This record gives sequence, structure tokens and C-alpha cells, in this order.
Amino acid sequence: MKYISTRGQARELDFDQALLAGLAEDGGLYVPQFWPQFSAHDLSAMAGLSYAELALRVMQPLVGTAIDPTTLKRLIDEAYGSFDHVAVTPLVQLDHQNWLLELFHGPTLAFKDVALQLVGRLFDHVLTQRKERVNILVATSGDTGSAAIHAIKGREAANIFVLHPRGRTSEIQRRQMTTVQEANVHNIAIEGTFDDCQTLVKAMFNHGYFRARARLSGMNSINWARVMPQIVYYFHTVLALGGGLRPVNFSVPTGNFGDIYAAYAAKRMGLPVNRMLIATNNNDILARTLATGEYKLGEVHPTLSPSMDIQVSSNFERLLFEANSRDAERVTAQMGSLPQSGSFTLSPGAHDYITGQFSAYRVDEATTLNEITRTFKETGMQIDPHTAVGRAAARRYTHEPQIPMVTLATAHPAKFPDPVEKATGIRPQLPPRYGDLLRLPERCTPLANELATVEAFIEAKIQ
Repeated sequence: MKYISTRGQARELDFDQALLAGLAEDGGLYVPQFWPQFSAHDLSAMAGLSYAELALRVMQPLVGTAIDPTTLKRLIDEAYGSFDHVAVTPLVQLDHQNWLLELFHGPTLAFKDVALQLVGRLFDHVLTQRKERVNILVATSGDTGSAAIHAIKGREAANIFVLHPRGRTSEIQRRQMTTVQEANVHNIAIEGTFDDCQTLVKAMFNHGYFRARARLSGMNSINWARVMPQIVYYFHTVLALGGGLRPVNFSVPTGNFGDIYAAYAAKRMGLPVNRMLIATNNNDILARTLATGEYKLGEVHPTLSPSMDIQVSSNFERLLFEANSRDAERVTAQMGSLPQSGSFTLSPGAHDYITGQFSAYRVDEATTLNEITRTFKETGMQIDPHTAVGRAAARRYTHEPQIPMVTLATAHPAKFPDPVEKATGIRPQLPPRYGDLLRLPERCTPLANELATVEAFIEAKIQ
């Protein structure tokens, strides 16, 4: 399998090369040169597999010959052996039509673990084989940082530098990053928003001299290897609800568009995914884009669901590439207009392509709290604010009542205890293994939102 850039000017890479590169040299994102296909017969044959077995079957065509199947199986087994639930991503039924897909049973209690526990091992394997070392650069709005740190901490082949927006994560999210004491982990609190952190990361990748000197790599969802393992839990869900033959709708709390793009990728690979709901909070750029056809940046608003406090949804570029019939020149022009005008307009054909498969809903703060309360009263279950955004969007989609609707439960409620307690009257508790998290010492460096300052900090640490 070869990987190509959405902007068309970077060289084609094998999977292991795309893994280490992260962002393409032309500023684009890597996507598979073609989509592997699974027939209805293939899907039926996969219905009885364990999660790890299914992961191997789904991902092997995407990895190609870069990693042999025996090694890939071992890495997958190790990654998902670290999860608290034997099903890895269990389904919970809410009523006759609605389900929750619980993605928070990994080490940091968020859906990012499903990808990053494997990606960390992929990095370690490839770098050890090459006798190389890299410096991993990550921007986070809360969950990616901790999941990446817990995947990389203590590993010999990599340092990790995580940029988070100072004061804009929950306390639990912050502490899951800053209480890790391994020497190869470096936390940076940026004075700004997640978009500022993401802009800094992209700027460092696009600064050719610094990128080469610092041997940068990335674990954000700009890295294809971050998206790939997320495809698996869509296969897992559809197979569980109908053996791969019955269509399923998904409601996905969405910030950087990586999680819902994985649903689209699964659909392109032959999975009967029906409708994909983009569930956004007040940072509603994607809902506005689907409504108007114009992708227009706005101000980032702090919300109860901080992992979605994003205006520049990086993975939307991957969907844009497909919606533009893989016309890299058009994608380059559209993405290039963002720094100048702060917007671009979809062609009628691209807009129709996207709205033909996706719906988008904006969920405000009051509705988010009300949904946490309502779900608790109906089911006795506590859900976190991000999951609540997804559930609220699912309720608003009233079409096709005969098709199951699955909302992705992206984080454990105890990661966001204050709003959950406010909505339910009960403070959610962390699992016992996190009992001392609030008492551990923190290690973090606040830095200004300045490229030169951040580059100087990283260069000093790696030397």
C-alpha cells in the first residue's frame, strides 16, 4: 500500500514511512492510494472474530508489506491487552434503536487510547528496526496529549513534546499529562487555544530546516496511523449489530474530524455505514460548512466539552480531497486561502458529496447539560459532555427509525466531573488505578504562543 498527499506534491510513501513522516512535506495529509475493499461475504466471515483478530484483518491491507502480519498481530495484542474491558470497545444498548459505543476503557479513559496504544508500539517497532530515534510533536485539546504520552513514555526510540492550551483542559486531562515523570516526556502549556497549538505544530513541520534537525514526527490525527486503528471499531460495531449486512448510523462528537473520518474510511472499504452525524458544540465550523457550503473560521469558544473546542478541523482536508474527486490542486488552493481570507467555498459537487453522507448538528451548553441529566434519568448511566453532544445530535436525527443509531462515548465521565455532577447530582469517580492522580506532582513548562520560543525550547531539550 502506498500513501499519497492531499496536496499532490509530496512523494508517495509506504505505510512505515507515512507513520514516521506524520504531515506530508507539502503540508498535506497522507491518505491511502486506494481503498481496500471488503465484500459482504468478507464481512460475514469476520463476524465471529475477537477485537484483536478483527483489527488485524481490517488493518493488514492498509499496512501492506511494511510490517509482517506476525509482528502486526503481536503489536495489536499488546495494545489491546492494556484495556480494562475484554471487548475493548463494548456496545451498550440504550433503547430499541440507540446504542453507546464505549471507547474509554484504555489507560487514559478516552477514545484516543484505541489508536495511540497501537501507534506508540508501531513507532517503537519501526524505529528500532531502523536504529533511529525521533521527537514526536503533538498538539492537544485534552485527550490526545495524555493518550500519546502514555503510549510513548519510557520508550527508547522517541521523545514526546505535547502542546496544550493553558487553562483550557479539564483538571483530570491536564494531570494525566503533567504527572507523568519519565524523562522522554515534555509538556508545554501554550498561552492560547488548541488552534494556536495546532498551528505551531504545523508550522514546525513546515519549517524544513527545523523539521530535519529535530527529526520531527507526529501522533495527532494528521498522522494516518492515528486514523487507521479507529476504522476498526466501526467494523466491530456494524458486525455486532447485524453481521456486517445491516446498515448503521453513527453520531460522532467531532472536533478535529479524525474520528468521524474513520467512519467514512470504513464506509469506503465496504462497511454498510449509512448516515454519519457530525455532532459539534458551540465551535460549530463543520455544522456551518454543511449548512452554507462555506468553510469559515470563527473564534474559539471555551465549552463544557473542551476536546472539541476547535475551529480548524484538520482532518476535514482528507474528506475535501475525496469530495473534490482527489483533485490535489483544488485542495491546495482551498487550504491555502485559509491563512489569507479565513475561508473557502465548496464547489456544488463537493458540497453535495458531503451532505449526501453527513449531517451536522450544533449542541449548545444548556442542551449538553440537559442531555447528561436526561440520559441519567432514562438509563442510570452517567455520560461525559462530549458524549452528551453526540447523544443530543442523535436525538435530533429523526429519520430512518429502523436503522440502529450508535453514539460514540468518547471519554469516561470522571474526566469531566464538574459538569457531570452538576447535571446528575452525583460526582463520577475515577477508576481505582487513578486514585492518586490528584495528589501527584506536576511537571509542565508554560510558553508564549511564539514559534521561535517553542522551537528553541524543543531544541534545547533534544540536545
